[in-house]
Amino acid sequence: MSLLKCDNVSMSYDGKTVISGLNFSLNSGEYLCVVGENGSGKSTLMKGILGLMQPTTGKIVFSDDLKQNQIGYLPQQSGIQKDFPASVWEVVLSGCLSSRGLRPFYTKANKETAYKTMERLNILNIRHKCFRELSGGQQQRVLLARALSSSKKLVLLDEPVTGLDPISSKEMYYIINEINKKDKVTVIMVSHDIISAVDHADHILHLCEKDAFFGKTSQYLHSELGSRFLFSNCNCDICKRTNCAKGHRHD
Repeated sequence: MSLLKCDNVSMSYDGKTVISGLNFSLNSGEYLCVVGENGSGKSTLMKGILGLMQPTTGKIVFSDDLKQNQIGYLPQQSGIQKDFPASVWEVVLSGCLSSRGLRPFYTKANKETAYKTMERLNILNIRHKCFRELSGGQQQRVLLARALSSSKKLVLLDEPVTGLDPISSKEMYYIINEINKKDKVTVIMVSHDIISAVDHADHILHLCEKDAFFGKTSQYLHSELGSRFLFSNCNCDICKRTNCAKGHRHD
């Protein structure tokens, strides 16, 4: 059984249908990147998967061993989040809230999960620092650790490199690849960075007004939609002379 499946899902926002008849399924351990222009429904789909919005038609189905409140989530950062007056340890540990249930305190297992996650992402040395005093790259790493403390099965990442410098962005993509390939965590990432998306994800979901595309990255690279979207977003010398959907890697 698929870890997650969208079965003829339609979703509306402010009375307007932004996703219509969407069908796709994702297996455990896969890495899906969701792309599309502004207003195509990327964030709306994320809210549907998280249970924050309900489909107007169709349904989102999860495997028996995955509950909606067990999904790790890294949202787009806002100014309020960046100035959050809490320690790194407190932020990461808060990812265990859903598993704490009605207990008023975090359990020993919760604390061990947070500790091991910070160790995995190499942020133990900053665990006592205030979150708002960190660099943008450090903050995103902390928020990723928070998401992983919530779930080791599926994490949703909404524009995880927005606002980061090129070095921090590269580091974040490397970490995401590591947790997907080595730790077998299923990843769904929303991104405007289509060039990096096709270099890292093994599946692409491209939302658009007409028929959406879902398939392997290799299929997307050779599709009409993928070719048109990639070419319009790439200004490198190779793509000025050739069609980058023919196999050019943007390393």
